[in-house]
Amino acid sequence: MRALLEWVREESPGAVFPFFASMASTALSPGEAASVRVCDVTLPEREFGEVLVRSGEGRRVPLTPEIVGVLRRWIDRAGLKAGDLLFPGEQGGPLSSCEYRRVWKQARQAVLSPEEVQAGAGEQVSSLRDSSLDAWLRAGVPVWGAAEWAGVSASWIALRYPHHFRLEDVEIDWDHLEEILRLPDTSRL
Repeated sequence: MRALLEWVREESPGAVFPFFASMASTALSPGEAASVRVCDVTLPEREFGEVLVRSGEGRRVPLTPEIVGVLRRWIDRAGLKAGDLLFPGEQGGPLSSCEYRRVWKQARQAVLSPEEVQAGAGEQVSSLRDSSLDAWLRAGVPVWGAAEWAGVSASWIALRYPHHFRLEDVEIDWDHLEEILRLPDTSRL
């Protein structure tokens, strides 16, 4: 994902790079990211920020200091105001799926090997969302927290990312387990 994002940053002007970088950092779906307005983000200097996702029940998703910097620079460079879409398209309206999918396809062709393209690596733009969710889980974010930030259920995450829930990767305190599962005196049975 990093190599694809690097290519987009270098080769695609406009909102596409900050749009993709935001998805890769926040696990927003393309539709959610396209509807974010400047007033929906909190961007403090060199600290974690957040984005308010208004779709569904609404939720707040953290922004790393790195993506805060990307968005601050993008807003300044594009001259965006509080009520503006954070990622406007070339014509000034919402960033269209045709626009960002075209760039994504070009990035895949430029960065990935023919074998990787053939195998479907990063086939959909939503792969950015998947990589963000995977990174959160690898970093130790509890599944319920990742689910809340992503706007999905914990069971959806467990089904989608079963490799994060292997029993052999869990350290079990067998003594504590025995203690809490202890039955009443069974010697009289």
